[in-house]
Amino acid sequence: MAAPGREVEPAEPVYDAELVEDWPVARRRTFRQRLARSWQRSRLVPVAFKSRQALKQAARDVLAWLLRSPFRFVGAVGRGAVVMVRVWRRWVRVHDYREAAEQSEKLADKFVEIRALTLFRWKVSGAVLAAVAAVLLVADLLYGNVALWIVAGVGSVALAVAGRRKDGAPGRKAVLAGPRTLTWTMDPQVLVDAFRDAKLIGKDETLRLVERAARIGDGWAVTVDLPATRKAADVIKHRDALASALAVDEVQLIVERVRGRGGHAGRVFLWVADEDPYAGPPLRTPLLDVEWWDAWRPVPFGRDARQRRIDLPLVWTLLLVGAIPRQGKTMAARLAASGLILDPHTRLYVFDGKGGKDWKAVEEVVHRFVCGDGVEHAEAVRDYLVELVAEVQARYARMAELDDEVCPESKITPAISRDPALNMPITAVIIDEVQVFLENPTKVLVGGKKTTLGEYIVDLLAYLARKGPAAGIVVILATQRPDSQTIPSRLRSVLGSRFALRVMDWRDSNIVLGEQMNTRGYDASTLLPSHKGVGILRPDGDTDAGAESLAMTVWTYYMANPDWQAICARGRALREAAGTLSGHAAGDDTTCAIDSAAVVKALGAGSGSARPVELPEPLAAVVRHLGEGIDQREFVPTAELVEALETEPSVFARQMGELGCRPIRQYVPTEDGEARRVRGYLTADIRAAIEQVDDEINSAPNTEADES
Repeated sequence: MAAPGREVEPAEPVYDAELVEDWPVARRRTFRQRLARSWQRSRLVPVAFKSRQALKQAARDVLAWLLRSPFRFVGAVGRGAVVMVRVWRRWVRVHDYREAAEQSEKLADKFVEIRALTLFRWKVSGAVLAAVAAVLLVADLLYGNVALWIVAGVGSVALAVAGRRKDGAPGRKAVLAGPRTLTWTMDPQVLVDAFRDAKLIGKDETLRLVERAARIGDGWAVTVDLPATRKAADVIKHRDALASALAVDEVQLIVERVRGRGGHAGRVFLWVADEDPYAGPPLRTPLLDVEWWDAWRPVPFGRDARQRRIDLPLVWTLLLVGAIPRQGKTMAARLAASGLILDPHTRLYVFDGKGGKDWKAVEEVVHRFVCGDGVEHAEAVRDYLVELVAEVQARYARMAELDDEVCPESKITPAISRDPALNMPITAVIIDEVQVFLENPTKVLVGGKKTTLGEYIVDLLAYLARKGPAAGIVVILATQRPDSQTIPSRLRSVLGSRFALRVMDWRDSNIVLGEQMNTRGYDASTLLPSHKGVGILRPDGDTDAGAESLAMTVWTYYMANPDWQAICARGRALREAAGTLSGHAAGDDTTCAIDSAAVVKALGAGSGSARPVELPEPLAAVVRHLGEGIDQREFVPTAELVEALETEPSVFARQMGELGCRPIRQYVPTEDGEARRVRGYLTADIRAAIEQVDDEINSAPNTEADES
């Protein structure tokens, strides 16, 4: 009962609930801003109407086209007249019948018939000409000059259409140049002839059409089956020869093997773009339109030639980016880092060996940051990597104590990475110009053994690359010197994802993408200098282009410096709201106390003073194939090596010759007991080439030490 004289107010209902941490609410854009963004991103809106500058350029182009049109029309009419005269001449001379008689070697027997048919067609031509003249005369008498002008106009338009310029080089009619001249969409025999001209099938072999040519995106696609024993890998390898046979630029031709269900080793998918798919302005990264990103999701990386979005998975894998300067290497690394920056539950270690402003904006987000190429910067990188190696060891120890439901496979999970009590977030190590730190010649003492600071950093990175992914460590390395001495194979071999922009030669391309990738049709040295941001991606995971794709050409998204700074500022705001800002971004650059002896023990023999021999390709592949046989055999046939390495004989011979190994001919026993003379290599020459490479590599640090 309520006390008398007091008013009773009804209480609100009480619900059982729990506290939910929600993401910060972003400021809503105005209607005008949303409309402008939709207008800029819409594919239905022509590019000319998306900016004032593009509109002015389009107006100038239209004006120039109008001024040139009369001259182009007259030229087209002249060419059309020549074409029609040639067509009439072939017809009146019975050219097709004459050729058939010549091929059947019956020209003498058919001469009378050909002569009679020729005279008849001359008479028909004269009769038609007289009839046309009579009709024009009657029309002139009845309607005056108007009829003659109408006939002249229609005739000139018809001649201009017949004489219009074809796509392709002068004197050659392009087979697959665009929707107007795609002859192979109507006549598959043209495609068969192109395969024969490119030496991909024999003269008596043909193709089986699996799917008819269809319009896909800005190009045409067709799927064919090769003859028995012919492989799709050979078509991919000789893509430039097929492009030449089809009279298109090789950048317009995409060749893929159809794998998985519905595919086999001889099924090929061909796609031909109407024009250069990498021309025009680059696309902005989609991350600019999101408020935050989940690091466990693949990061939007770019688009392929067919305009399919390519997302790059980062968790459970590692990334190597290689290119010569000014080809978009840093941009590619920043694209991969952006997805991690926009997840407040990630921790970033960023080391910039260039020492410029490319990574300055990320300072307000990162846990550890180094920018510079001095000895003190390399030492700071070493200390932070040692700290991270100790962190990996501690994470494995903590995961071993977790319940099986929380950590079932001794691997980090999304729930573990976001649990602040466990303190095991996804941690990314991003090093731009990594060669600056890996080549540092400063002498250091590690575990009682002398080595260089660069070699020690290599060992630390190799450890993180081997054992770090399961503990939530992501390693992203970018370099403009992708050679075997800069990035040793013990580190390079464990980097799962590779992205190679334009490099100098096929050796550098193979170092980034993997052994013998140039013989499979993937050579980053063939990319055009004008295609900035275009590279060959060899992913370690599923992409929208297919989980079975070995590699693909990708045009990376564009992210200008203001966009990069905006993403970094958004990443800091997300971390401040989530309470995950730490380390350098929070003003704390002190390293944690670690057990250096335990770190050295974990690295094992990798931190020794001996510099491992990094053999160039294909010498390294030959050594792996021979194994112990390199000391037991005296002679190795070239056919055996070419088949084992799956390479081209001419390419293999040139590469081995550059390494000092010259082929010779020797007699070898065959299965029937007879001796046959074959071409091959002496194992003594191969061992000599290995020793020469060993001397060149091991003499480098000694020379640096003497100079110091």
